[in-house]
Amino acid sequence: MPRPYVVLSVAVSLDGYIDDTIPERLYLSNDQDFDGVDQLRAECDAILIGAETVRRDNPRLWLRSEERRRARVAAGKASNLLKVTVTRSGDIDPEARMFHHYIEGGKPLVYTTIEGAEKIGDGLSAVAEVVGIADPDFWGTMLDDLGGRGVQKLIVEGGTQIHTAFLEAGLADELRYAIAPLLIGQSAAPRFVNPAEFPGGSRRRLEFVDATVLDDVVVLRYCPKRTSATPAGS
Repeated sequence: MPRPYVVLSVAVSLDGYIDDTIPERLYLSNDQDFDGVDQLRAECDAILIGAETVRRDNPRLWLRSEERRRARVAAGKASNLLKVTVTRSGDIDPEARMFHHYIEGGKPLVYTTIEGAEKIGDGLSAVAEVVGIADPDFWGTMLDDLGGRGVQKLIVEGGTQIHTAFLEAGLADELRYAIAPLLIGQSAAPRFVNPAEFPGGSRRRLEFVDATVLDDVVVLRYCPKRTSATPAGS
C-alpha cells in the first residue's frame, strides 16, 4: 500500500517558537486559524503527535465541528480521525485524553521502538495498539504501516522532534505554517524544528504554494519535497 500524504501543521511565534515555558497552555492561533486546522483535520484519515506533546498539552485530538463530523460519516468515514502518537522511550500515560475521548476513528496507535514496547508492556492494551519498530528507518516503516491500515492522508501536529524528523527524512509532502503576532524570546522554549541535516541544505528553497491572512495570523503553505525556481537575480 502507498504511504500516506503527510501534512505538517504548526503555529509559531514571530521569533519561531511553538510554545513558551509558562505552565498554562499558550494558544498561538486565533479562531479563524483554529477553524482552518479543523477543516484540514476533517480532510485527513489520521492525526499524529509526539509523546512530548501528549505530556505537555494532553489534547483530545478531535474534530471541533459537529458539521464536519457529520459530513465525514455521510462520506462513509469515521466521524473522527485515527489518533497516533510516537514515543521512543515508551513513557506514555494511559490516562491521556487522546486515549479516552472521541475514538470513533479506531483504537489509537502508539508507535515506539522495541525497547519502548517492552517498557510499555500491557500498560496500554486497554486503550491503544502498540506497534514496536525495529527497522532503522523508523519513520518510513511507520508510514508503511499506516498506509497498510488504509491511511491515505496524515496530519502531523508536532512537536519539535516529530517535525524535525519528518523534514530531515524528506517525508513531509506539505507544510502548513501559521505565524502568530507574538514574540516569546525564551531560549528554553521549544522551536518549530531542531538543528538537523535537511535535504538540500541551507540554500535549497522549498516550493511555495500560497499565503492566507486570517485576521492577525498569516498561514503559509509549502511543499517540502519540491524545490522552487531559482529567484531572479541570483
